[in-house]
Amino acid sequence: MTKTLNSTTQTGSVSTVGWREWVNLPDIDVPWIKAKIDTGAATSSLHAHHIRVFERDGEEWVRFDVRPWQAAHDLHDTELPILDRRTVRSSSGHSEERVVVVLDLTMAGCTVSAQVTLTDRSDMGFRMLIGREALKQGFVVDVAHSYLGGKPPKHIRRFNRGGEEFMPKKSKKNKRKVPRIRKTRSLPHE
Repeated sequence: MTKTLNSTTQTGSVSTVGWREWVNLPDIDVPWIKAKIDTGAATSSLHAHHIRVFERDGEEWVRFDVRPWQAAHDLHDTELPILDRRTVRSSSGHSEERVVVVLDLTMAGCTVSAQVTLTDRSDMGFRMLIGREALKQGFVVDVAHSYLGGKPPKHIRRFNRGGEEFMPKKSKKNKRKVPRIRKTRSLPHE
């Protein structure tokens, strides 16, 4: 079977994505985050810690930490203006009020601006969900495939799974630096 990565419709270019994809969030310096494509969700959702609302120049902003890796504890401290607040109902029926921000996201070579809710997704298998509002901007979902938009290098995928860190090490042969993988320490809970 041939995988179609991109196709064109009469209205413009459409990128085909699988049911899960690696996504880039350039606005918050997250080059790779694994996301589940969720056509049942209206808006996208991002795993965030320490969500704090504050005021800047008369506008509401939010400060939060992003942990893009499943098993590692590195943090990306982020501040963005708040677009909205919405009550979101999960598939289990639980309702929660969430802050909504706008983020550029790049997936399968296509960058779009998406409305993203912030919530704790630590018990979920994916740090991000991509919802219909983002998908309707030029994506078609092929549920039979994964990662049609490509994958990060293998050492990054390993880091995501097991908290391993890509560290340079000197080679004994020629004293030049070669990559080595090293376990990172877990940070204490805050």
